[in-house]
Amino acid sequence: MERWLGDGGMALLGALGAVFVSYGVDGEDLGWVEGRLQPTTLACNPHGVVQAGVHAVVLDAAMNFAINAALVGRDRTQATIELTTELVRPARGETTYRLRGEVVRLTRQIAYAEASVFDEATKLIARATGTFLVHRAS
Repeated sequence: MERWLGDGGMALLGALGAVFVSYGVDGEDLGWVEGRLQPTTLACNPHGVVQAGVHAVVLDAAMNFAINAALVGRDRTQATIELTTELVRPARGETTYRLRGEVVRLTRQIAYAEASVFDEATKLIARATGTFLVHRAS
């Protein structure tokens, strides 16, 4: 998992301005991840506002990372089954936002997670929920 800090193992995330800085497991064995989003020019439209698809990519990655933080051994997320993204406020380039992803429920084959983007004043910018297929190595 340590190797996924930074761009999460996906160069696209780094190019969009996303970076993961910490992860862990809570008292219920559910994973979480935290990071930052400082949108690059690539992430923004000509008016400097982050595109909705960029939010979806970053939030999907945060949820996947959080799920993988909760899994042991060689178990990993295999695919996103469903992703819902909601944009609450516009995000602008050259501003730093906080990312958080967390697992809501983890079963043998399916994981449910949520992720959010917050501004410095902790106002919600965007959020997503997702359902993910889990591959168990054993």
